Amino acid sequence: MNLEAIVRHYITNYRPHKQTELNWFRRQPSLESAIKIAAKAEDHRGKRYSHQSRITQRAMQEASCLLLEKHDVLQRCKSFHELWQRIRIFLGSITGIGELYVYDTALRIGAFLNLLPDRVYLHAGTRAGAKAFGIVSRNEEWIEVEELPNPLRELSPHEVEDILCIYKDKGVSPKGCA
Repeated sequence: MNLEAIVRHYITNYRPHKQTELNWFRRQPSLESAIKIAAKAEDHRGKRYSHQSRITQRAMQEASCLLLEKHDVLQRCKSFHELWQRIRIFLGSITGIGELYVYDTALRIGAFLNLLPDRVYLHAGTRAGAKAFGIVSRNEEWIEVEELPNPLRELSPHEVEDILCIYKDKGVSPKGCA
């Protein structure tokens, strides 16, 4: 599958779901509500997102309490990057909370705050995807948009993050075909 086909497949099959997810968080009545459901990794049906299923209830409860305590700090964030950094620092000491949870929680709270990524953040899945697609970054924690192959530059960074995770086992050769 070449990269253009992957992008088309993502747009058709995954983009609507991701937009629904982010819109769910945008529509929360308050930042407090957005923090609570983001920390619990719950969707609009009250179900936990599958990629957060291994995280213990205790770790999520601790994360929720810490983030609610930092409500005012989070509300003052001016960019997604600042939000992500603060959440990473606040939750860094909680056993069982990893990079993916930090990113997903920041993305969901960021949706409420109207702060979305301007770069592609790396965690285990996106690192594997970047490697599979031959994307090399100057940074270990994120990929700048200008480092992405052209077909991916047409998407928002959070969509590229999705693609790198979803299609990590379908990487493309440097010539653009698998």
